[in-house]
Amino acid sequence: MSYLKTEINDRVAVIALSDPKRRNAMSIDMCAEVEETFDSLEADPDVGAIVVTGEGTSFCAGADLSKLDDDDYRGGLLDIYAGFLRVGSSPLPTIAAVNGHAVGAGMNLALIADLRLAGESARFDARFLQLGIHPGGGHTWMFRRIAGPQATFAADLFGEIMDGKEAERAGLVWRCVPDDQLLDEAVKLAGRAAAGPPELVRKIKATIVDQADITTQVAAMERELDPQVWSIGEPMFQKTLAKLRSGGPKKPTR
Repeated sequence: MSYLKTEINDRVAVIALSDPKRRNAMSIDMCAEVEETFDSLEADPDVGAIVVTGEGTSFCAGADLSKLDDDDYRGGLLDIYAGFLRVGSSPLPTIAAVNGHAVGAGMNLALIADLRLAGESARFDARFLQLGIHPGGGHTWMFRRIAGPQATFAADLFGEIMDGKEAERAGLVWRCVPDDQLLDEAVKLAGRAAAGPPELVRKIKATIVDQADITTQVAAMERELDPQVWSIGEPMFQKTLAKLRSGGPKKPTR
């Protein structure tokens, strides 16, 4: 049984979690398939960006912990984490198109993407405390870095559930759009990244990720300098440079 549906159009891959009877809960088998699918897509030169969404009316109802080995909780949790961590480690740009509920580990899957779009019916529901389990998978770290401590406390300790518009106001998602426009908007955004020179796109993403631990402007400048120098010599910018030079002020003739 496959737990994912994948389509590729115009260099954008759309991966839909596909276990709607269980509201796309992340099982160990599903997480293993996520890893395999990302390996395959990243090796495909015709894929430049990835959108992750859920089939049906839910994005992801969380982790299926019913199969955890009573003698190895740690190992089972790490197997679940491997699914969304694989999304986070992708060198390709990723967008989470959150339709319906994103609960617990499903919320982590959204948080770990580079960009989040939400449909109006989205529901961001941490629910860890209500289930009697501590947040995991780096949830509190991701949430706090994206939306700040107040939103994190509100969701993780005080049980607040954010819909799409509230998530947009909190800075948890880039934009909230009508449900019937969600996937089209996500694919359109992904297409902009996918249309760029592949190596340049990957380098820009890597730089953005690396900047998270840089604390000074000078260090940030130095981190960007080598890839910027590299990009100047690449064909796309050389064409831009040629146009700039041909359209610049001409030397006076005598």
